[in-house]
Parts: sequence; C-alpha cells; structure tokens
Amino acid sequence: MAALDAAGEFETIRTLLAPLAHPDYARDLLDDVAVLPSRAGFDLVLTKDAIVEGVHFLPDDPLDQVAQKLLRVNLSDLAAKGAEPFGYLLACHWSPRCGWPEREAFAAGLKADQDAFGVALLGGDTVATPGPASFSVTMLGWVPKGQAVARSGAKAGHAVYVTGTIGDGWLGLQAARGRLSLEPERVAALAEHYRRPVPRVDFGTAIRGLPTAAVDVSDGLVADLAHVAGASGVGIALDLEATPLSAAAHAWLDARTDPQAALETLVTGGDDYEIALSVHPLDEARLKKEADRLHLRLTRIGEVVAGKGVSVRYLGQPVTLGRTGWTHD
Repeated sequence: MAALDAAGEFETIRTLLAPLAHPDYARDLLDDVAVLPSRAGFDLVLTKDAIVEGVHFLPDDPLDQVAQKLLRVNLSDLAAKGAEPFGYLLACHWSPRCGWPEREAFAAGLKADQDAFGVALLGGDTVATPGPASFSVTMLGWVPKGQAVARSGAKAGHAVYVTGTIGDGWLGLQAARGRLSLEPERVAALAEHYRRPVPRVDFGTAIRGLPTAAVDVSDGLVADLAHVAGASGVGIALDLEATPLSAAAHAWLDARTDPQAALETLVTGGDDYEIALSVHPLDEARLKKEADRLHLRLTRIGEVVAGKGVSVRYLGQPVTLGRTGWTHD
C-alpha cells in the first residue's frame, strides 16, 4: 500500500493518536511538548526502546501486535525498577506498508495496552520512511523517592531469582518463522509470547525494597545478569539446569539430543522480558510470598559470588558459552 502524504500524517495524529493522549498533560497533541506536574515524594523514571521491522518484529506481523510489543518492552524496563507506569512519548516511522488500515490497527493495539497497563500517550512524532518501519517509545513512570532498583546493589551471598520462564522469546521467534515442529497449540503460544510478551509490572511494584539489584531479561538471561554483575562489581554463578521452562519449551527440550546445548540456547536467546534479581537471604521468604500472592512463578537460578561476570554451571560442572545473548551492532 502506498505511503500516506503529509496531509495523511496530520490526519494520523488527529484521528488515531489524539484520542490516546493523556487528558490533562498532553495538550491534545496540538503542542510540541507535554507538561507534567511534579509529584512530591516520587522520582520520575524514564526509559526508551525502539523496535525495527526485520530486527525486532517480522515484516508480516500485524501492527496492532507490533504496537503492543513496543509498549510492553518499555514497560518491562519500568517493572525491573519497581516503577508505576504513567505515560509515554511515541515516534512512528511509517514505511510504505503502513497505510491507513495498518495505522488504525497500530492505534488499536496502543489503546488496548493503555487500558491494560494504565498509561497514556503524552506526545511524540510521526514521519514517513522508505523502510523498514520502526517505532520507539520513551516510557515514564513513578517510584517512591530513592526506591528505584539499580543494577549495582548485588553482593556476594545474595540469591539470584528470575520470574516466569526463560527461552520462550527465542522459541517464539522460531515459531513465528515456522521453524518449530511442535503441537499447533504450543507453536501458537510461543509465537504469542514473542509478539506480545507480558511485562511484570505488578510484581515490580509489589516487591519494592526487596531486590538488591534487578534487570529485565531482554537480551538474554546470561547477558542481562552480566550487566548486573558488572554494575555491582561481583560475579554471578548460574545453574543452567535450574532454568524455568514453559510446557512448550519442555516439549522442545525433550526432543533435543544435547539438553545442555539446548538450555544454553534458551538462556542466551533474549526477548523473554522477565525480571532477574538478586535478594538478601533474609528477604527471600517475603519475595516468594509476593510471587505466590500474584500467582507468578519465581525460580532461584543461582547466587552472587565474589569475582567478575557470569559463570555458568550444568549439573555442577562449569560451562563455556559460545555467546551470552543478543547484541546490537
């Protein structure tokens, strides 16, 4: 479908994006700025992620799901900080495939997740590009003053946990590309996880004050734990066999001839959007209680140790990984 002209760009804002704007602070998207009041006793947390067609989503992915993934990968960053989502700035780089129906679908996806996660559009920009399509969000959230969880607080002796399951992001990409031989319902579940991951916002806000360090698992479990280890000046020992897997991932793993190599693939694949965190042993019971209250799977996968970087073990034996996760060139 041909790209829309300049008039179409303004119509996109007026018809599709203005209804998503925050009623108090976005100025109906008629201005170049949003104006936010200060919130006494809170810190403003900001994060920004972009997604590009052919890199972070597939060329034939429906744009409503692309919009939802865009919001959710940014919400995942807030969740790891314990921040309450507030609103976002949006940049859309529409390619020729983004005609009016596709833009309507994109706006519908934004609306669905705005309602689900309690955020609103504050402003941004839209432009046309010969392609590929790309989109970015700057997400804003609030956290009580001084309580944003950093990556730098892990200390030797602390336990390391991760929410949910690991590996469904990488498997979901294979499923979306038609490269998995599993039951159709499992393939569908994995593809859904890849296209619309679930950010752990409720858990992040519920456990404020408990994690000593935290990171969202976007580039791969090992790579993201390495960020924590580097910021904290410690080592992290990871038990590969403790990796929490979904039923679909277990089915895939059962068909592998080398389970260790398969697990290595899953912990370095990325796109999981879970929270990996360290916690003092005295706070483990409280952490588990909050996870149980929210019916969220929480798994101890290792511990913080003296040293540097992430060391991986499988059944007690050291493992040397060929890669640690996704990297951006």
